[in-house]
Amino acid sequence: MPKRDKGAPPRASPPYTPPPGTESEAEGADEAGASAAEMGTYKCCIFFTRRFALGDTTTPEDVRVLFSRFAGGSPYMGADDLRRYLAAWGGADGEVAEQVVDRVLQDRSRTPRFGRPALTVDDFMHFLFSEDLNPSLRHSKVHQDMNAPLSHYFIYTGHNSYLTGNQLSSDCSDTPIIKALQIGIRVIELDIWPNSSKDDIDVLHGRTLTAPVSLIKCLRSIKEYAFVASPYPVIITLEDHLTPDLQAKVAKMVLEVFGDILYYPESKHLQEFPSPEALKGRVLLSTKPPKEYLEAKGGTMKDREIEPQFKKGEREEAAWGVEVPDIQDEMQVADRQSDDDILYHERGLDDNDSQKACKHVAPEYKHLITIKAGKPKGALVDALKNDPDKVRRLSLSEQELAKVAARNGPNIGHGRALWLMYGFYKANGGCGYVKKPDFLMQTCPDGKVFDPKADLPVKATLKVKIYMGEGWHKDFKQTHFDSYSPPDFYVKVGIAGVPLDSVMRKTKAVEDNWVPVWEEEFAFPLTVPEIAVLRVEVHKQDVSEDDFGGQTALPVEDLRPGIRAVSLFDHKGHKFKSVKLLMRFEFT
Repeated sequence: MPKRDKGAPPRASPPYTPPPGTESEAEGADEAGASAAEMGTYKCCIFFTRRFALGDTTTPEDVRVLFSRFAGGSPYMGADDLRRYLAAWGGADGEVAEQVVDRVLQDRSRTPRFGRPALTVDDFMHFLFSEDLNPSLRHSKVHQDMNAPLSHYFIYTGHNSYLTGNQLSSDCSDTPIIKALQIGIRVIELDIWPNSSKDDIDVLHGRTLTAPVSLIKCLRSIKEYAFVASPYPVIITLEDHLTPDLQAKVAKMVLEVFGDILYYPESKHLQEFPSPEALKGRVLLSTKPPKEYLEAKGGTMKDREIEPQFKKGEREEAAWGVEVPDIQDEMQVADRQSDDDILYHERGLDDNDSQKACKHVAPEYKHLITIKAGKPKGALVDALKNDPDKVRRLSLSEQELAKVAARNGPNIGHGRALWLMYGFYKANGGCGYVKKPDFLMQTCPDGKVFDPKADLPVKATLKVKIYMGEGWHKDFKQTHFDSYSPPDFYVKVGIAGVPLDSVMRKTKAVEDNWVPVWEEEFAFPLTVPEIAVLRVEVHKQDVSEDDFGGQTALPVEDLRPGIRAVSLFDHKGHKFKSVKLLMRFEFT
């Protein structure tokens, strides 16, 4: 489709003319004002303005057919008809037909004048476009088995949870910790250092200009907000830079704050983690190697301060995050680095070093650590093998994370990688624990583990139809996207998953319309739907750089088939008040 230069004056539209009638001049002026309020008025050059209607919000034909089918050809859909529709396609958990009808009519300020309440096709469209009444996910509550060991779950994890901004100069606070817990994050990371007088403990990003916050304040906030979003255990990861006397003080502090809800093992080494169900309402401590240890092994602070360089034309990636890389490619790149030994040693204390380090740890503090950092000697493949005698924590080093950040954009705190994580953890009721599929927990008969790059058969095909979108004119200023005309929105939709499944598609751009109608369908063959995430992004097309109009990510396994309302979020993961899409999901 040829694209108009958005810097040029918009296409002319006829001036507003009141409809013929017998209304008085004052009434005509009031009607003209009301119509103008419903239209976008834009200045063109200096001399005149142009108005654009919000757009045709005609109900999609698929919706009309669905309404007619369940209403039996009648212009009204009664509660019994809606009940049959809900039985076939489902709706919000706990909603019954009569309640849905009442809520829709109340939302639309419509009171039936006679007979039983019933829905028109426009009312039915309102119902479909309501995320509260017609959600896109099948489960709003926990539905997976929560009795397996913790290591059998993906766990919603934060990084530098105390930072209000960047890692070099922002303030440290308990506010980001509270916000993280409120959205269901289950792992909170704290870097603990001696305060300036060496008699207490601060939380800060060490050797930077970040302003500290006291450890006790962070612990108290964690206790207060730990279980507001999920009853399942919270893990506090401590990056410890303390002397033994301050470690003893931390132990006393932790016991005083958490009391009986603090879980720690009776034996020296756990042979298996307890389950999330067994640890409901409990707090656990975990450790990771301090920066001083990593630097002694060959890393430097400069490894953490890599400045990303962007080529011309990469502004969108810089603002919203580059396309998410394949994790297998990232691991292969890491394997080829000349500093392999440094990287793997940085992933955690090896067995010998761990024993040496423990000699300098306060015994009370050591006893409270449930999940200890560590790794067997050897390469990453060896580190991922199971040790039947004990459990340990294994994670990507901060140095490697810094390198990934340098390759993938400065806004690693926001952007596509984080959007996918938000979406992935909407699964299982958003409790912060998602059970790993069986194929990730088992080995093949030949002793090999799951290979995401293998040529796998297609298990299912997800068909996604994007009908329309609305709400931008309510949540954004009229000239937010363009000073001369309404925005030209398009949708990017695709899958994040194993390489064979990962793909992005794009709709056409609908020009000059705050309520765009696309009516486009895409099919996505899936070889591993269990870990696939549906990606949706809306952008405003422009000559130079396309603007961001919203995004969401949804776990494919939890999608509810049928026509659904899909709310969109901003680049920080905050839900827009009004912006949403009408989409259809179908599995074949």
